[in-house]
Amino acid sequence: MADILSLARELSEGGGTGDLPVERWNPERCGRMDLVIRADGTWVHEGEPITRASLIKLFARVLRRDEDGYVLVTPAEKIGIEVEDAPFLAVDYERTSGGYAFRTDVGDVVTAGPDHPIEVRHSEAAGTRVPYVRVRGRLDARLARPAYYRLVAEAEEASDGTLSIESGGERFALS
Repeated sequence: MADILSLARELSEGGGTGDLPVERWNPERCGRMDLVIRADGTWVHEGEPITRASLIKLFARVLRRDEDGYVLVTPAEKIGIEVEDAPFLAVDYERTSGGYAFRTDVGDVVTAGPDHPIEVRHSEAAGTRVPYVRVRGRLDARLARPAYYRLVAEAEEASDGTLSIESGGERFALS
């Protein structure tokens, strides 16, 4: 069973803040950690919310979604965790010349387009259909309600009542 402090130490020793090649790391599964990313974006370890933003960002860098669930992965360990909905929240966006650039609660910025599509799908946690944007790999961010409402206000309405936006050369339905 992984210890959260030793895992954090191991990750910190790697340094840097950029993307890590987590998709290429394939160690054996080392078990599970009592870590839950709640639907509201709160990271909880052993029943207690993690309040250090730097620790959350560190873990977010090594998060991956495999066929059998979400894992924190390093070159030496692969530890299963629970994610209630999407691991990230898209908390804000900015309209740029390239399209809509979304900022997540862990500091990622992605512009919706072919590599970062927006998809509206059913969320068990929300009990309704909600929009998500792909962040990296198979990891998505659910659009936070205020960002989604702002986006809908800017959307174009088709003759059939469908709302959509254009970003990165692609058109994405919001309803």
